[in-house]
Amino acid sequence: MTHLAILCVRNEAAFLLEWLAHHHAVGFDDFLVFSNDCDDGTDTMLDRLAEMGLLTHVRNEGPYEKGGIQFTALKAAAKMQQVKQADWILPLDVDEFVNIHAGDHTLSALHAALPDATAITLTWRLFGTSDQIRYADTAVTDTFTRCAPATLYWPWRAAMFKTLYRNDGTYKKPGVHRPRDPVKDRLEHARWFDGAGRPLPDLFKTSRIFSNYGQDNYGLVQLNHYPLGALESYVLKADRGRAVHSDDLLGMDYFVERNFNQEEDTTIKTLEPARRTELARLKADETLRKLHDTAVAWRKSRFTELMQSEPYRALFGRLLMAQPSRTVSPDAARFLIRHANMGRQDPKK
Repeated sequence: MTHLAILCVRNEAAFLLEWLAHHHAVGFDDFLVFSNDCDDGTDTMLDRLAEMGLLTHVRNEGPYEKGGIQFTALKAAAKMQQVKQADWILPLDVDEFVNIHAGDHTLSALHAALPDATAITLTWRLFGTSDQIRYADTAVTDTFTRCAPATLYWPWRAAMFKTLYRNDGTYKKPGVHRPRDPVKDRLEHARWFDGAGRPLPDLFKTSRIFSNYGQDNYGLVQLNHYPLGALESYVLKADRGRAVHSDDLLGMDYFVERNFNQEEDTTIKTLEPARRTELARLKADETLRKLHDTAVAWRKSRFTELMQSEPYRALFGRLLMAQPSRTVSPDAARFLIRHANMGRQDPKK
């Protein structure tokens, strides 16, 4: 049974080897990675990894569909034999790490816990900056351990998920958050479960992209999401642009909705020994090690360069002044949700 992870990256070589090492330890045995417009050697690193037989690398050089760079990549992926032959598929970003709580913390254990599932929603758990200001060449999963509470009432984006789904013909294409283009006469056989092991209603089979917020969705599996990194890394992320909506600039709104540091979660460390072993194997390759070191140096140099520009210098100053985000009370969340629903009912909104 093969598990394929699909990844889209730009200027992420400093984080790529850790991501690969972790997900190999989780149980993914096939990787399809799209790159675009890389300045830090990410594409060259992916070429080397492809030479070593560890993944498939595709340069996603455009032109891009209306849905953006990632949408274009996933549309192309749907036509590839590698994707058609995979048993299970999960599209991910490089700042997302699968964290399984069942059994031995691998995909095999997750399937054993949910043997009837044809799709499992992996809900984000947002990890904040953990008070890290300067970027350092340390493992993301070791450095950032402060996160949002298991039960979060707002914002709704905090409950977004990625979908691990059986590639059994029910859906024709992978999507950013959920598989796309369902085959209607197969939908009745689809069995969707959430990360806590609860069966999900039919709405999830066709349209939902976020879990029911205000409840704990992480009993069996969660998706550790590290969207910010250190403050320096967030400035570089703003420079890179969004993966999906590449023309939308990242600012304080994105930061505030994700910088939760109220709780500490180190459960992902259960796979640390296996991840470290795999990472050491990757870095034993002299070419990969040099490419990694070059990418680390590039990030530091690029930050210094951005600080000469007022918009990025102003952003960094605001990040330094900003406090960790506060959670919204259940009453305040209900107020926001009520007005959001009113807005959807008004055709002028």
